[in-house]
Amino acid sequence: MATLHEVLQEKVLVKRKRIAELNKNYGDVVLSQVTVRQILGGARGVKMLLCNTSVVDPDKGLIVRDRPLAELTNLLPEEMLFLLLTGEMPDEEGKADLQRQLDRRSQVPEYVWHALRALPKNSTPMCMLDTAVLMMNNESVFRRWYKAGMKREDYWKATLEDSLSILAKLPVIAAGIYRMRFDHGSIMQWTPGLDYAANFANMLGVADPVGAFAKLMRLYVTLHTDHEGGNVSANTTCTVGSALSDPYYAISAGLNGLAGPLHGSANQECMTWILNLREKFHGTPSEEELREFAFNTLRSGQVVPGYGHAVLRCVDPRFTAFHDFAKQYLPDSEIFETVDKVFEVVPKVLQEYSKERVQAGKKPIANCWPNVDAISGALVRHFGITEFSYYTVLFAVGRTIGLLAQLILARALGFPITRPKSVSLDWLENEVKGK
Repeated sequence: MATLHEVLQEKVLVKRKRIAELNKNYGDVVLSQVTVRQILGGARGVKMLLCNTSVVDPDKGLIVRDRPLAELTNLLPEEMLFLLLTGEMPDEEGKADLQRQLDRRSQVPEYVWHALRALPKNSTPMCMLDTAVLMMNNESVFRRWYKAGMKREDYWKATLEDSLSILAKLPVIAAGIYRMRFDHGSIMQWTPGLDYAANFANMLGVADPVGAFAKLMRLYVTLHTDHEGGNVSANTTCTVGSALSDPYYAISAGLNGLAGPLHGSANQECMTWILNLREKFHGTPSEEELREFAFNTLRSGQVVPGYGHAVLRCVDPRFTAFHDFAKQYLPDSEIFETVDKVFEVVPKVLQEYSKERVQAGKKPIANCWPNVDAISGALVRHFGITEFSYYTVLFAVGRTIGLLAQLILARALGFPITRPKSVSLDWLENEVKGK
């Protein structure tokens, strides 16, 4: 049997050697240039980060450790964690060992529940989640070992210890927040021997007579685990972590970024648009009604939520995986019927509208296809989770797996503190005029 710790130990030594050779032999090679537009546009597209877990190919979607996401949709979240960290799938014993590690770390300190109950009743679920993570900083193995004089080459081991503890407690806290914040009953506990996402589904307390909701949560968490290193939550986590802040600090910071409407809470806006559409037409609209509604949205200066992506130029494979799930398990869902109709019609509308923009001397729409947010909220709502403000917490339970995987590897490979050079607007204007 090869445990996660053992496989990772072997991989780390190989990767460290590769990094050292690259730095020594090719450290001065120029890989990219930056334009004024990229500086003014949030560094979009500037190649300046190293991420070993996944990459987003514009025409293929997410590639995890050289494997297209479409090939990984049956993985359990704990298997995805193993793959992200090592590039390998765990064998049955390795998976069982990882699940046992999560079992024994799943007890949430009582002070977390006391503190969450003391927050204002109208606190947002994401505020409650990242507050809970941050206050557990008191439990940090990394902080303790660092103060005791831990060697640099062992930073990743302490980070892995903290990461497994955070991951084990996160679904317990997330489910507890749902039940506490929205008056769904008492907090439920982790069940040893049950897989990660099934535990989460069970602790949410959603009625699940045939196990379809547990299957959705397995898919949901797995699909949301990672999306390379440049997105706000991943970039923030690794930036904070690069200062050797412990994982509790780093993950809390990343979750704060995930909470933004341009990142993890976008699925709420998608559901609002879908429900407004259904309300206007008293159900799923006809194709012509939907075309008119979508064009009115676009011509009013807004976007159709869930359509388009900063990097992708194809249908998001995460959307496809959810769409396939819905066709199998929710064929009679009225919400999915509307989402499916939008998928049929809106890309065509966007392509037509893009031509209008070009004729008016404006930029075309870069991507007319749906991303994961266009469908994820609809599936959750079908199972009775109607509280929109909670949807980002569901995203967070999945994404934290990738955030921590990236942080562990950054520590293992000795990444330095993040410190890009900033310039002033005066400097930028003078530099451009000088050229």
